[in-house]
Order: sequence, then C-alpha cells, then structure tokens
Amino acid sequence: MMKPINPFRDLTRFEWMLWLLSAAVVTGSFLLTPAPDYLTLAASLIGVTALIFVAKGYAAGQVLTVIFAVFYGIISFYFRYYGEMITYLCMTAPIAVLSIISWVRHPYKKTAEVEVYRMTGKQTAVMFVLAVLVTGAFYFILRALGTANLLPSTISVTTSFLAVYMTMMRSPYYAVGYAANDVVLIVLWIMAAMEDISCLPMVICFVMFLVNDMYGFFNWQRMQKRQEQGVQ
Repeated sequence: MMKPINPFRDLTRFEWMLWLLSAAVVTGSFLLTPAPDYLTLAASLIGVTALIFVAKGYAAGQVLTVIFAVFYGIISFYFRYYGEMITYLCMTAPIAVLSIISWVRHPYKKTAEVEVYRMTGKQTAVMFVLAVLVTGAFYFILRALGTANLLPSTISVTTSFLAVYMTMMRSPYYAVGYAANDVVLIVLWIMAAMEDISCLPMVICFVMFLVNDMYGFFNWQRMQKRQEQGVQ
C-alpha cells in the first residue's frame, strides 16, 4: 500500500511556484471578469491543485480530479456543453476512482509515489479501439442532445478517454492525452467566451492546465527513468 503523506510537503520549489502561479492566474482572471462565477473559480483552483499532485504521481491528485469532474460537469451543463458534462461525470470521475485504487495498489517501493508502467503494444491497441468506439457512440448521443459546438465536443471525448485510460494504466503519456484535451477545451471555451465573457476564466483555467500537463509529462519521464534505475 502507498504510504500516506501530506502531499504538499514534498513539492519542490519549482512545483510550489507552478502551483502558486497557476492559482494566482486563475484567481486574477476570475476577479477581472464581470459577474464572476464562484463555482468556476472553485473548480479551477481544485483542478490546478489536482494536476500538480498528479504530476508528482500522488493518489491525492486523483481524489481531487474526482471533485473537479463533478464541479466541471455542473458548469458544462449550464453552458450546454453536454459532451463535457457526460464525459466528466460518466467517464472521467468513475475512471479517476479506478485510478485511485490502481495507484494506491501500485506504489513505488512503498512510497507515496505511484509506480510508473509501460503499456504493452496490445494494451495500446485496445485503448485506441475503445477510443474509436466511445467517440462514435458519443457523437450520436451529443448530436441528439443538441450539444453546442458538436465537433470539438466530440474530439474532447476522444482526448479525455485516452487521457483517463492512460492515467489508470499509470503511463507517462497520460499527460500527452490531457494536454491534447486542454487544447480542445481552450478552443471550446473561447467559443463560449465570445458569447459570454464570464466564460473567460475557463479559458485561462485550461491554459494553466496545459502548462501543468506539460510539466506532468516531463516529471513522469523523469520518474520512470529513476524508478527503472531503482532509485528511491
């Protein structure tokens, strides 16, 4: 079992700076927006906190991911982004729960850090086949629901599925999937912000998510190399 710790205790100086910068930028965009939405602020702050812990390979990040998914699903419903709502409530949140279990069961040398895993070719092929099936099913569901911005919403389903699948599998490439999803979501929320400026904080939120996911990929590559060398 993973050794329980205070997840803030082991943040490096750079990680503290990244987290504080992300929180400050998100909060600043919220304060500068007319008629700010406090739920959006809460979701954004939970999200950037989750990402810094996921980048560390700590299960606490997955716990916060579940909370973020619920908040974000509510926000998406309000803006008729039904794809985002269904994706986060019915896919991201449940798989994050499975990821918590997977990560807790696979610690690296009984530390709080998860053991990084290299997916096999067969596992990767299965992942892509499932992604195609999920995307196809969601396209027709979202079209029937009258989802706003259908095409990018459908692409977001694909990138979200790949990201959460690789997160559950403990692959460093989870961050690539999330980074791709961040780009799609930046586009989606820019479209929404063009009609309602109160959506601007969500654009800024996912810009900071992208920065954090880029760091996550870098850190997991470093974790993998260190673990394969047997260094704690």
